[in-house]
Amino acid sequence: MKEHEVQNHTFQKLFGLLLVLVAMLFSGTASAQNSQLIVSTGNPDGKLGALSRRPSADKLETETADDFVLNQTTVISGATITGLISPATPLANITNVEVELYHRFPLDSANPDPLAGKVPTRTNSPSDVEIDTATRDGSLRTLRFAVRLLNASFSVPKSVLNGIKKKPENPTTHGDGPATGEEVEIGITFTNPILLPAGHYFFRPEVLVTGGGDFLFLSAPRPIVSPGTAIAGDLQAWIRNSDLAPDWLRIGTDIINDTTPPPTFNMTFSLTGNFVPDAGTPGQANCHGESISAVAKQFGGLDAATLAMGFSSVQALQDSFTAFCEQ
Repeated sequence: MKEHEVQNHTFQKLFGLLLVLVAMLFSGTASAQNSQLIVSTGNPDGKLGALSRRPSADKLETETADDFVLNQTTVISGATITGLISPATPLANITNVEVELYHRFPLDSANPDPLAGKVPTRTNSPSDVEIDTATRDGSLRTLRFAVRLLNASFSVPKSVLNGIKKKPENPTTHGDGPATGEEVEIGITFTNPILLPAGHYFFRPEVLVTGGGDFLFLSAPRPIVSPGTAIAGDLQAWIRNSDLAPDWLRIGTDIINDTTPPPTFNMTFSLTGNFVPDAGTPGQANCHGESISAVAKQFGGLDAATLAMGFSSVQALQDSFTAFCEQ
């Protein structure tokens, strides 16, 4: 893109994040009022779109996931994802969003052998299954979302939709070629914020589009560049569909693999929330008491903490830290 186009796109992204935070502030339910940017991979690089869709009639569930790192206990209250709706369709046809978070393999996985599945490797992949307590779904009202059109006509030269193959087939399908559609940003508010200890995780959003369209998660530069924020130990993005699960394939190294060395991709997303640096340690007997005391001190009382972090009530905050401490 030309320099003025890059600057304009950056402004649009920052404006979009501001709109998400304003929506969270003035929505009818509790909203995170002191949220800060926790993770950002920056703007799309225009190189690739990877399918990430909810299952529906005649369509396989397909999941695209990218990693992030938390250096301390964190409450995640919101997110943004940028993607391509292809083919173009009315934005009202975007009817649901679900978010799952995953640990890194071999956690939450049946077989710790990285070469045991039907893929070249599972090293540095997402786990077999998601973190149960971190799933949020618009249809269950555990998240809200708003869609914003960034570009009515946007194209990528590479995509991965159906070219997801397991052994003994060759996974290097080179993807599904170019894709064109509408570039959109989806702002997500978690009505029940997600509480996680420090760790290395994967973020996996899925979008349900009716009327024939699909959501292709757009790639972002790797390594991350401004306005994104570098992630220590940043890993490449992975993908799977329900035929491949519980295994995953690397989008660049395993599927596209059309250069030497093979390309690698990040995906375009951000996370907002609050750090809780003095939270207790999960599994320890005093975890809950330490954590509640910490947030009360950090925000000036439990009522203020509830409002700042986006919980619906003090009881919801208490319940979240109870589940956190029982991990």
